[in-house]
Amino acid sequence: MQKNLIPKEPISRRIALASAANPEPGDRPKLRHLIGELSILAEPVRRPFRKLEIAPAETPRTIMLLPGFATHPVRMRYLAQNLEKAGHIVKRWGMGFNLGPTPENVTFLEHRLTQLHDRYGREVVLVGWSLGGLFARELARRHPEKVAKVITMGSPFSGNPRANNAWRIYQFIAGHPVDQPPIKGDTRAKPPVETVAFWSARDGIISPRSACGKDGERDRAVALRCNHLGFSYSPECIQAILREL
Repeated sequence: MQKNLIPKEPISRRIALASAANPEPGDRPKLRHLIGELSILAEPVRRPFRKLEIAPAETPRTIMLLPGFATHPVRMRYLAQNLEKAGHIVKRWGMGFNLGPTPENVTFLEHRLTQLHDRYGREVVLVGWSLGGLFARELARRHPEKVAKVITMGSPFSGNPRANNAWRIYQFIAGHPVDQPPIKGDTRAKPPVETVAFWSARDGIISPRSACGKDGERDRAVALRCNHLGFSYSPECIQAILREL
């Protein structure tokens, strides 16, 4: 497993990035939705009493899960376990915490995608949560012959990259402006494979418009009722992914 390390940037530059003026303010999620993200604190109490009806998959898939910004793959374990109950093969992205894109990380993920494709002899479904969805879209653009479908969950691929409540934290940790990533590419350009965008009006971190996208930027958009953190564990989202598979 490759570690997704924080780029070596001086702390002074990180502070400057985090406190930079917003050149183009965008519509951010409302404060009440941001506060609503705290409902994740109750998830450990609710989960033991939750029973999901998981039907066997007619066509088992190979899936790679890509975590959100500043999260570890373990945060998607519950989602993985439920997809596996349906008979799908679910794999991690092969790195640790998602601390932003670098050329090295993208190259590693290209090898990881190739490995899974060759090992199981079929195209891989990429399921990316938040920033993980941007990685998924980029991988599908580079290797469409190895990707069956891309599913993004609350991923800010459209519109203003600062239309969210996390861009300052992102710039501090990633060490670069949110609109100037160290890899080339247009996040709005639809990959040449089926691309589905999950979004929620209750998202407290990413603008629903950014996660929904526009016609031509994805094939379909699916509206859910979970918050941003809930994309990784809500029964509604899990069932929506199973339907897509």
